Amino acid sequence: MDLYQLKTFVAVAREGSITRAAEVVHLSQPAVSAHVKELEDALGLTLFERTSRGMSLTADGRRLLAKAEQTLAAHQELMAEAARSRGTLTGRLRLGAGTNSDHAVIGRLLTTMAERHPDVEVTLKHARSAEILAGLRNDTLDAGVYNEGGDADRDLATIEVSRFEVFLVAAKGMFDASEPLDWKALAAAAWIYPPAAACCGRAAEGLFRARQIRPARVIGVDTQPMIRTLVASGLGVGLLHAPAADEARRAGEVELLCAAEAPVRVLFAHLARRKEDPVLSAAASIIRAGRRP
Repeated sequence: MDLYQLKTFVAVAREGSITRAAEVVHLSQPAVSAHVKELEDALGLTLFERTSRGMSLTADGRRLLAKAEQTLAAHQELMAEAARSRGTLTGRLRLGAGTNSDHAVIGRLLTTMAERHPDVEVTLKHARSAEILAGLRNDTLDAGVYNEGGDADRDLATIEVSRFEVFLVAAKGMFDASEPLDWKALAAAAWIYPPAAACCGRAAEGLFRARQIRPARVIGVDTQPMIRTLVASGLGVGLLHAPAADEARRAGEVELLCAAEAPVRVLFAHLARRKEDPVLSAAASIIRAGRRP
């Protein structure tokens, strides 16, 4: 039994699939299956039930999962302590960046890490906020900068780096801008915004609760340029980040109807249980030092 087998076991347990676990640990599917079998043989236990839906933990597997996670965490802490003793920072930082996150913050982080800690291997992956959060939890990312339209989850350690408003917009002339908003009429229109897990989706839900409405039709669109295009065509009302909304307004494509109930926060985040990781501590220090007043 070795650490690689434990990492594979944890990945399969979390993903419930050999295929998805192979992507997480960067191995072939046969190699993942071999790791699981070797670990089961070494322990003399059956850890998974193979079903048509994937891999399901047995009772023994569930009991051992927590111990495996603790063992991997202890190994990580040992390596971190060794790095501190050497006085040089080594390791890797797999960073996720939201497609609409604060690029200046990300650029400053990458530049400063390269200057101060050249032995740390840094990789950057652009992804949607929901994908970044999933990556933190399935160990394909170490940290991420993402947009949060509500409260951050409790398993995360976060630092707010900036914030922006989200606006409800409509095509020019669709509503009389000189009159107070008719929320019943708005509820009758199609609403164009991303899924509820995205920041604009959460902003929409906040408006619905505050105004006690529920739109008759929702069109799920997960990119700002497409939302802008569809709203400008008169298909319905939509939610745009402040920069995109202002640009569309200046271009004469839309009118700004109102701001969402709360601004969206741009957060740097990693799992709270990894707060002692020296690479993440270094990255967090850089983020804090560069925060806007």
